Amino acid sequence: QTVEEEALIKNNNTCKDFLIEAMKYHLLPLDQRQLIKNPRTKPRTPVSLPKVMIVVGGQAPKAIRSVECYDFEEERWDQVAELPSRRCRAGVVFMAGNVYAVGGFNGSLRVRTVDVYDGVKDQWTSIASMQERRSTLGAAVLNDLLYAVGGFDGSTGLASVEAYSYKTNEWFFVAPMNTRRSSVGVGVVEGKLYAVGGYDGASRQCLSTVEQYNPATNEWTYVADMSTRRSGAGVGVLSGLLYATGGHDGPLVRKSVEVYDPGTNTWKQVADMNMCRRNAGVCAVNGLLYVVGGDDGSCNLASVEYYNPITDKWTLLPTSMSTGRSYAGKLSVGELV
Repeated sequence: QTVEEEALIKNNNTCKDFLIEAMKYHLLPLDQRQLIKNPRTKPRTPVSLPKVMIVVGGQAPKAIRSVECYDFEEERWDQVAELPSRRCRAGVVFMAGNVYAVGGFNGSLRVRTVDVYDGVKDQWTSIASMQERRSTLGAAVLNDLLYAVGGFDGSTGLASVEAYSYKTNEWFFVAPMNTRRSSVGVGVVEGKLYAVGGYDGASRQCLSTVEQYNPATNEWTYVADMSTRRSGAGVGVLSGLLYATGGHDGPLVRKSVEVYDPGTNTWKQVADMNMCRRNAGVCAVNGLLYVVGGDDGSCNLASVEYYNPITDKWTLLPTSMSTGRSYAGKLSVGELV
């Protein structure tokens, strides 16, 4: 009825024909409606591609303020508002319509500050700082809380974990991990938070161990180890599986990738990336897993590659970032700008 009274419809004969056709269709019995097949009777589905992928700060080779967005429809990179201050080795998440850059390193100090990006205003603002200084931390969102996991405070690796509520603008500690972990990767699968690999600083070895946090019990428990030690692995979640990409074990930078299935508590190898990468950003977009930047042990990378789990194949994105960067935060956003 609302459409019928719209002036644009009433004044256009083609639109009126479509309206009459639609009214006749909906007056038919269900069994007769199902016999009519044309483009106008097919239910519309929303476009599943997120609008942008955002890459925040990073090391190039020093901490930078630059923020880049990749537009999936236009297939191009754009610069957006810079961070208020230089920041690399930060945690970056998308929560409640905004992008959060958490902790990190400003070129001289590990920081506990947090900046929030509003894509509508193209503007960064500061919010409540964490309780502890953290760089090379893991960050993830679970049950409307932002978790800052482990990291390095300038003198030691951290086992502590804190959570932030945007509703109260407050940070609070939750249960610490069983192991200190800097350069840790994190991901959320089926209501659980996973901390993957990293470096504990005590054994002077990179880690293959993985821990799972249950917010209902406020407890961390070990799950199956990865097949190899990985510090600075890029961790992402795709179709209910946890991926650990690249990383390093001492001087050895990896291109190998393994995937964890929480249902079976097992890891398995999948296809190697095209390039060795550590400290890269990872996110899942439209059924593909994107790995952005990082470094190969000698230089920072501007390239991006994505994994298709159906074909078990990695493909390089034709367009690279304007700046090679490692230790950048990265995520995909549906409606940022």
